[in-house]
Amino acid sequence: MNHHLPDVALNERSATLIPLDWVGMQAIDLPVQLVEPDNLHPLHARVDVQVDLPDPAAKGIHMSRLYRLLDGLAAPRALTPTTLKTVLQAMVESHLDCQTTQARVRLRFELLSRRPALITEGLSGWKAYPVVLDAHWQGGRLGLQAQVDVRYSSTCPCSAALSRQHIEQAFLARFEGSGAPSVHEVAAWIRDHASAATPHSQRSVARVQIAVDEHGGELGLLALIDTIEAALQTPVQTAVKRADEQAFAQLNGQNLMYVEDAARRIQSALMPPHRTARVFVSHQESLHPHDAVAWSSAGAAG
Repeated sequence: MNHHLPDVALNERSATLIPLDWVGMQAIDLPVQLVEPDNLHPLHARVDVQVDLPDPAAKGIHMSRLYRLLDGLAAPRALTPTTLKTVLQAMVESHLDCQTTQARVRLRFELLSRRPALITEGLSGWKAYPVVLDAHWQGGRLGLQAQVDVRYSSTCPCSAALSRQHIEQAFLARFEGSGAPSVHEVAAWIRDHASAATPHSQRSVARVQIAVDEHGGELGLLALIDTIEAALQTPVQTAVKRADEQAFAQLNGQNLMYVEDAARRIQSALMPPHRTARVFVSHQESLHPHDAVAWSSAGAAG
């Protein structure tokens, strides 16, 4: 039906003979299906797709071909390194008339996982983890990077020490010189005054990027997230009752951390399987109007 319609990209030559690094589209809506626990239904992804245009005389690429080939990544097919490799290779082959040798896609979506409460049996809620996948096809090889964001709570070690000192001084001011207080008197004082000073804590974010095995059968995103949360010990919670909130406060007290501590914990937990991992952490402070941040790359880890 398009036989008699003009095709400018195919039949005209560029007036300016310059090759282009990348040409394509951004923010295409696509349902994707993951091979991950808790993800039995399609997720909404936004996809960027491009190919290179090394032929300086080519007027343009074939956008519609790329758009249609993206259906190879859509649910109900599982999004895996294999499906990404197949689609990217097809994109390059569909543009041989443009001398194309490379193709890339970026997918952004939120992975949903149901997380149990810390203490209360049968209580759970859904948590969303932002994910970015970058896949690049060149020279017959797939390069695949996965990035996940994990939110957690961080309590400042310095602030905790200052709070403990204030409470210690308040205790001494109350009982010094009055003889040895009874256990019940101490317990009552702690109940009423142990929060006379509290350390500052805040919601924090760890952004981790890893290389995914191009020969793997799945992306392993939830396993990566579990590793990060286990290293930090204080991931934000979903549904809670008072017992769960108390347990979360206890975890924060047992896991005081600066941004430096958080970055090192994550990087250590990712070694050795993720030798090229990159870590960025941000503590969105309650003490300051600015954030505390740290970066780490596995290649620099000792």
